Amino acid sequence: MSSSFRNAGRGSQLPVVGLLLILLCFVVVQNTGASHDYPEDQEYVRELRNSGEILSLSSIIDDASKRYQGRLLEVELEREDGVLIYELEMLMQDGTVIELFYDARTGELIGVEPGD
Repeated sequence: MSSSFRNAGRGSQLPVVGLLLILLCFVVVQNTGASHDYPEDQEYVRELRNSGEILSLSSIIDDASKRYQGRLLEVELEREDGVLIYELEMLMQDGTVIELFYDARTGELIGVEPGD
């Protein structure tokens, strides 16, 4: 990769922001006991964010970009054992893929694994 996610200039972040907005539209929330009928619904995710139940995706991505130089490939929001987790998949400069797991409520990085 000629440029990294972390080192992208301000002007080059505009396509990334647009991509992130598109990704947010396709966020997946696995329903494991939640009462909402359509957890994949963008409006449901917006309600979670507006109620303060989860942090913004942009704050999670900001943290990830400070920790790792890579290109964001995919973002998911899942419910695991009742906890909402942001899962970010990143392509690193050496060609490997990693998955970052963040507590969506606190923003704490709770795990890093090799990607599939």
